Amino acid sequence: MTGQDGGSGDGRSHGRDETADERADRRWTELLQELRVAQTGVQILFGFLLTVVFQSRFPGLSSADRTLYTVTVMLGAATTGALIAPVSLHRLLTGRRMKPETVAWASRATLLGLVLLLCTMASALLLVLRVALPDGTALWLVVAMATWFVLWWFALPVWAARDAGKPDVAVDVDDRAPGSPGRPE
Repeated sequence: MTGQDGGSGDGRSHGRDETADERADRRWTELLQELRVAQTGVQILFGFLLTVVFQSRFPGLSSADRTLYTVTVMLGAATTGALIAPVSLHRLLTGRRMKPETVAWASRATLLGLVLLLCTMASALLLVLRVALPDGTALWLVVAMATWFVLWWFALPVWAARDAGKPDVAVDVDDRAPGSPGRPE
């Protein structure tokens, strides 16, 4: 007989022999591995962006390019904040028996960080290509690259989840806090 959690009635579910706490621990470990990859790239990009203002060509940028630079740096800062948020969540919520909720919020912050990273990269590409290219092709190249990122980072995972008949990848049903709407009880 199966329990309400879809498992055997002993708190285990999801096709694995793990409790909800074990699942939260596993998902937290997986999320940390994903964050290590994303954070490294963001740190390099953000570090580069912070040095641009000190380059000799910076004073020669147009007002529009300076505005684009400012937007890009702010997006980079927001991206860094979103991708580091899971660390703060974990540190401040450790010991409160909130691991599943912590993993859910950390997953959401990571997804937000990826969206912001897409925006940061598109903005940085536009800034660089506007300076490097003599005509208006920069915008078209950035649109093409942003589309490429959207396809690989978001569309492919959503398509793969739907193709496999799994719940939406953005927020798995089990990531929702106990008692929240839509969560099976």
